[in-house]
Amino acid sequence: MTPIAHIESPFSDKFGIPRQSGMSSVVCRIVFDEGFRFPEAVRGLDQFDFIWLLWRFDTDGLWHPTVRPPRLGGNRRIGVFSTRSPFRPNPIGLSSVRLLRVAFESCGPVLYVEGADLCNHTAIYDIKPYIPYADCHPDARCGFASQPADRRLKVVIPDSLNLPPSLRLTLCEILSLDPRPRYQDDPSRVYSLCYDGREVRFSVNDGTLTVLSALPVNQ
Repeated sequence: MTPIAHIESPFSDKFGIPRQSGMSSVVCRIVFDEGFRFPEAVRGLDQFDFIWLLWRFDTDGLWHPTVRPPRLGGNRRIGVFSTRSPFRPNPIGLSSVRLLRVAFESCGPVLYVEGADLCNHTAIYDIKPYIPYADCHPDARCGFASQPADRRLKVVIPDSLNLPPSLRLTLCEILSLDPRPRYQDDPSRVYSLCYDGREVRFSVNDGTLTVLSALPVNQ
């Protein structure tokens, strides 16, 4: 398959990306690759509120018939096809995101979306409209994922860091989802994630996440 587009996301690596799509209000751009920059290819797409993205996981290609989902504490194995693990026979991801607008820029059509769980420059294979009557099943069983897994942390960002209000707001939202591996709960450990060109260092103690620094990556 040939990628048709790439995403421009503030997440420069995997750590810190929400574990599912639709869990944040982070805005990303989807830019079409050469050969697919036809305005007529997105004609009518602005009439939909949500779209499906089919995209490529950045993995080494290794997979196993069973995996240990973080939701189950990382110590219980379950079939890979019963999970959304990225370590699959074919590294294909599927995400539902809110379509904010369709723009026409110098590089061709650009889709502005909210709630994507993709790393910057991720290749996108296809885009399809989300159709509620066919795609929404509110009474469906969800196995081990029947309840939301992510408890929200309290986030403290000291005023001394002098972060722009918009960055402070999005960081609070992302960090409240607790980006740490579920099996790690060491209050003395300092974690680091890259977001929007900054290295954000933080620690977590008793349900409170404290940002220690948020410096541009070139400093």
